Amino acid sequence: IFPVMFVIIENDLRRLLSYSLNNQLGFMVVGIGIGTELSLNGTAAHAFAHILYKSLLFMSMGAVLYRVGTVKASQLGGLYKSMPWTTTFCIIGAISISAFPLFSGFVAKGIILFAVAEEGLWLIWLALLCVSGILDNTGLRVPYASFFSHCSGLHCDEAPTNMLLAMAIAAFACLFIGLFPSILYAYLPYSMDYHPYTMDHVIAQLQLVFFALLAFVVLIKNGLYPQAMPAINLDTDWIYRKLCKNILGY
Repeated sequence: IFPVMFVIIENDLRRLLSYSLNNQLGFMVVGIGIGTELSLNGTAAHAFAHILYKSLLFMSMGAVLYRVGTVKASQLGGLYKSMPWTTTFCIIGAISISAFPLFSGFVAKGIILFAVAEEGLWLIWLALLCVSGILDNTGLRVPYASFFSHCSGLHCDEAPTNMLLAMAIAAFACLFIGLFPSILYAYLPYSMDYHPYTMDHVIAQLQLVFFALLAFVVLIKNGLYPQAMPAINLDTDWIYRKLCKNILGY
């Protein structure tokens, strides 16, 4: 839950993705903590899927950094005209991290949520569900801030071919796993009878995603969403850094 708050206010989009990564690791720790065969399968599947779509998002931001020299949300915007392919791949990564049906996040993250519900841990399930909704901010904010927000006046070339090829491979993997989850499930530690594309699961996830999208649009349109500011956010590392400086002198 803690890193999600920084996802909302962080200006550096690569730092934002790092906070999102910590949040996703929290999902995996929950799966390990439950310890059932289903939750451990969910943890393994989520770890694999997460590596793919988070790498895709990092690569897209790396391409932006390579071309314009910054990934600060306060300095970006309107790059979809200059970098259409990078924009497309970033959107695929964003859709995947939001666990939209037909993409990898949907068929992996849901296993952990299902395992939590199966054990009757409803408070934890509710916390994970709420964080999943808030986490959609990563899927919304990263492409919006870098490619679709206010016109920053930046104009550049599309990412180099080798970068586009790497992003295309990751994007294809995100979609392929989402369409054919049984291929991923075959390599999980334990056999399981889990089907991601049930009506209940699809409708519940669509409701979560579209509610997060609606909230994002409403907040943006009414000027209530935190504005990207060129500032440094202090995290818990400030405590031990200050202690080291005061006690050890460096």
